[in-house]
Order: sequence, then C-alpha cells, then structure tokens
Amino acid sequence: MNLWKKVILTALGLVLVSVAGFCAYGIKMYSDATGTVKGVYESIDRTSKRRETAVNIDAQEPFSVLLMGIDTGDLGRTEQGRSDTTMVVTINPKEKKSTMISLDRDILTDIVGYGTEDKLNHAYAFGGAKMAIDTVENLLDIPIDNYVSINMKGMKDLIDAVGGIEVDNPFEFTLDGITVPKGHIKLDSETGLAYARMREEDPEGDIGRQRRQREVVEKIVNKVISLDGVAKYRKILDAVKDNVKTDLTWDNMVDIQKKYMPAFKDIDSLQLEGEGQEIGGIYYQILDPTKLYDIQTDLRAQLGLPENKKMQAQDNSNYNSYINGNEAGSYEYGGNGVSDASNSYNYTQDAAGVDPNNYTDQNVIAEETPYSGDGY
Repeated sequence: MNLWKKVILTALGLVLVSVAGFCAYGIKMYSDATGTVKGVYESIDRTSKRRETAVNIDAQEPFSVLLMGIDTGDLGRTEQGRSDTTMVVTINPKEKKSTMISLDRDILTDIVGYGTEDKLNHAYAFGGAKMAIDTVENLLDIPIDNYVSINMKGMKDLIDAVGGIEVDNPFEFTLDGITVPKGHIKLDSETGLAYARMREEDPEGDIGRQRRQREVVEKIVNKVISLDGVAKYRKILDAVKDNVKTDLTWDNMVDIQKKYMPAFKDIDSLQLEGEGQEIGGIYYQILDPTKLYDIQTDLRAQLGLPENKKMQAQDNSNYNSYINGNEAGSYEYGGNGVSDASNSYNYTQDAAGVDPNNYTDQNVIAEETPYSGDGY
C-alpha cells in the first residue's frame, strides 16, 4: 500500500489531539488553534446515500473518516493530484475501538460520477474530494461521514516542525538525489520524506516502505503530543494549516477529543488489496468480491449498521476471468451488489485514464501511461 500506513491519521491526530489539546495551554494557543481549524476547513456539498440522517458526533454515534494523502505540494507538483494514500477509519466510542483500513491505490473500481471504472486513486484526480468520497463509499458499502487530506509538503513540514525524528536505518539508499545513510540517524524534512517514500531499493518492496511510513508517522505523533511538541505548537499548527483540508468543524474536533479518544487507543489495522493484473498494459489490483464482502460487513458492524445481504449476490465470474489471465470483457462490482452495465468498462477497447505526468486541469487521455514512479 502507498504512502503512510497511518500517515493521514497523523493529520487527523494532529487536528484532533494536538490542536484541540492545545486549548488547555492558554488563550493564545486556543486562538491559534481555532484559527488553524478555520483555515483547514473545507466543506463538501454532498449527502451520503448510506445514511438516512447525518451522524451526530455530539451524541457519540459511530462515524467514519476518509483519510487521503495527495501527491502534490512538493517536487514541483501543484496540480490536482491523486489520492495515492487512501484509508478509512471507523470510530466506535461505545466499544472504545477503531478500525483503520488501507485501500491499495491501484484497485480497479467504479469511479462514481465519472461513468467509468479505473484505479481508485484516480477518483480524486477526476473530481477532487467529493468524487473520491463517493467512490470509496460505493466500494466499501458504508457511509463516509467526514474526510481529512494532507499533501506531500505536509509530511516535510511536520518533520521540520517537531525538530526532526530519529530512526535506525538498516541500509543506505538514495532517492531523488537525497542520500539516507545507514545506522541510527536523525531525519530532517528532506531525508524524512525520502525515508518514507523509498520502495525500489527495499528488499521487501512496498511492505518495507509501509513499515517505514508507520515508523515516521508514529514518531511525529509522539513528538507532537509531548511537552516539546507543545513548545513547538506554532510551527506544528502552521504545517497543518498549509497542507491539510477537512470538513470537520472546530466543534466536531472538540467533541471527538472529549468523547472519542479512548477509541483511538484500540485500532485494528486492515488492508484491502486484490490480485495484481495487467489489463490493456496497465497494472491494476482486482478485488475478490467474497473478501470485499467480508471487509464491508466488518466495517458496517463497526458503524452499527446491519449486514447488507445484497452484497453476497455479487458475481465472481469476471474476477475469476481476470485472475486466470483473460482480459476480455469488463470487470463489474458496485456498492449496491448489482452489476450495472452503464458503469462497465471494456479495457480491451477503451483504456481511458489519467496521465500520471499531467494532471493540470484534470486532463484525461485516451490511453494511460503506466505509472512506475516511486512517489506517493
């Protein structure tokens, strides 16, 4: 899975724990914190199709948050970007438990509102946070109540804001001209980002990268919630303000900080990925509908929602066809458990996608160039 196993949870943690927690340290901090929240707030005009009424955080109802890491803000990237890290967190205060599921960026799924199936991380490129939320909601068959996004520059700024982090690096490597030496080292913003992003030189590949990403995020969070972090609160708030967007209000954050924090102490980590398959020369993750249903059922239970029996009716024939190497036809599955021919996509004839090197104005090209970079 791509950048930051729990990385976007950093943004959530920073905003929920650090920002709200700073209120206890004085009026100035309180004023700065509320100002930061106003700066990062960005509402989305949408209504979840999987809730009859909006979730009530004040009443301590279970809720979900979509966490996205956007591959912009650094390395000269200023365009719309992709949500190359996508996670969903469900928080249940009554059970004092949370579930965090990582979604592989290459998952083949319906892009809701765009009329095609494509890679999951392209939803954000096509239609921003709203399309990404609608797409994930449809894929997982759960309501997505809120979102938090953070860009690449946010990771660098946060590492600098806390004064760097120390890690034990098992081997030296170089990424984008940045060399990270072997041994017990202190990472700054440049080496820290390289440490979290590198994949190709790691013997464990993406698994090794995920481990390093978790390490970086956990060390940042530990510093943020320490007394040293409080002393650096202004830099931390600046890093959040410039690089984070969310539709959580200040009142939401205060309620979560007061009423939901025990649920963050028990987090089950899950990962949704399928079988790797090339379709029309493009790499995708094809999900097993049976395994997807199990994940959907677990997440619905965490949110206090009943099992959706319709999802058991999904046809596995397309999945089996692709896994057996047959690229003909289209691959169909959707959040309602019923194949929708209008959303099917024939990759042997129409492999539309996003140019990974050009997202300006959300350009769409006739044939996607396979993305082989080592970024988010």
